[in-house]
Amino acid sequence: MSPTPAPDEKAAPRFAGPGALDRALDLVRFLRREDPWDRDQTAASLVPHLLEETHEVVDAIHAGDAGALEGELGDLLLNLAFQIVVAEERGLFEAESVYRVLEEKMVSRHPHLFGGGAKRSWEAIKAEQRPEGAGTLSGLAKGLDPLTKAHRIQQKVAAVGFDWEDHRGALDKVEEELAEVSEAISSGEPDAVEEELGDLLFAVVNLARLAGSHATPALSVANAKFQARFAALEALARERGIDVASAGLEALDALWDEVKRG
Repeated sequence: MSPTPAPDEKAAPRFAGPGALDRALDLVRFLRREDPWDRDQTAASLVPHLLEETHEVVDAIHAGDAGALEGELGDLLLNLAFQIVVAEERGLFEAESVYRVLEEKMVSRHPHLFGGGAKRSWEAIKAEQRPEGAGTLSGLAKGLDPLTKAHRIQQKVAAVGFDWEDHRGALDKVEEELAEVSEAISSGEPDAVEEELGDLLFAVVNLARLAGSHATPALSVANAKFQARFAALEALARERGIDVASAGLEALDALWDEVKRG
């Protein structure tokens, strides 16, 4: 679909597709025709931008900034539209097939909503749809951050029954792994320390999952809380003429406790 020219030829063109994604696709097609940089982009060259925009959307969500989120979602939508248009140009698939695959997937994974049977676990349905011979842990995205990947691994194996009954089993495992970390540190073997710390982190992710949380956003909240408190500690230190770098742990810990009480 071609853009509808604005009355002033210097004004931005308007795109009159029937929906937001159609308009975004039309915008990208226009940019690919008219702008050399946009025309030169490939699916691979756009990956860094796609990842960056995804992280900026997440940052806006965590910040609770609706205005920023609105803008960042627009940037992410543009990147998704770019990937679809580039694939269309190469004859790989069309936008309509992307919609169709999405609809078919959602219908198959929500049988209770579309007359296909009783409500079932998402992971159990996905397991049935895996190609013959594919393992339970096949199909994990390679680019997942380690915490999210650990969570997804645990979800997948839980779907086939390899899971604790509740969070108490996971909590016991955390305590067991913590003791093994202590033993490894005492041994003075760096490789053993790294291995046991990895086991401990994996167990903590499992505990978070079974306690009804997710380690990745939980850690993001903890990071933000620590950053805010340490910034407040530094501000308090400046007010009192305390040099943070030379104050020592005891003095900083006292400031930290004061910030927490405040």
